[in-house]
Amino acid sequence: MAEHVKGTEGYALEADALFARYESLAAQEVHRAVLHLLPSAPARVLDIGAGTGRDAAWFAAQGHQVVAVEPTDALRLRAMALHPSPRIAWIDDGLPELAALRVRRDRFDLIMMTAVLMHLDAGERARAMPNIASLLAPEGMLIMRLRHGPVPPGRRMFDVAAEDVTALAAPLGLRAVFEHHGGSLGTQNVAAGVTWTTLALIRNESDQP
Repeated sequence: MAEHVKGTEGYALEADALFARYESLAAQEVHRAVLHLLPSAPARVLDIGAGTGRDAAWFAAQGHQVVAVEPTDALRLRAMALHPSPRIAWIDDGLPELAALRVRRDRFDLIMMTAVLMHLDAGERARAMPNIASLLAPEGMLIMRLRHGPVPPGRRMFDVAAEDVTALAAPLGLRAVFEHHGGSLGTQNVAAGVTWTTLALIRNESDQP
């Protein structure tokens, strides 16, 4: 599936470097801004664009049940070997459709999307958001990290502002409850001037259209 999912360009070729970069950063540091928002274990967690499995393994180690979605074979297969856990189920799937995941009819207390939405253009984001929202349990939370900065060679990325996300989310019954802007932790992104917006949205049944 990796070859057919837009936004995965360049990842397979750079798998070795990406594992070194991503695994060198502790998940609790990457997500420090939202630690107070994360559910207590055991919760049902979905990691869309799970990459090297760093975050999925972190959640699993806390006692959560995790579904990790990653369309790039070179990342997913290696991540499964690096982070073996009975609490992680890996799925070969991708945005905007998430077809394989949606057929499972699972619902999640927390959905994580770290450096993912930037790979979709405006039309793809509009198609993706209803599919993502449909996977949230009542009172479930969606947390995104949105990347801002220069696009690395060979990658497909778009700048996505928090207001772009909230405009798509509002008609789906999702409302923003937290927004944080900060710099990068990785030396390569720091040198490139990459910054991040962390956005948390919650699904309230009373808000559903």
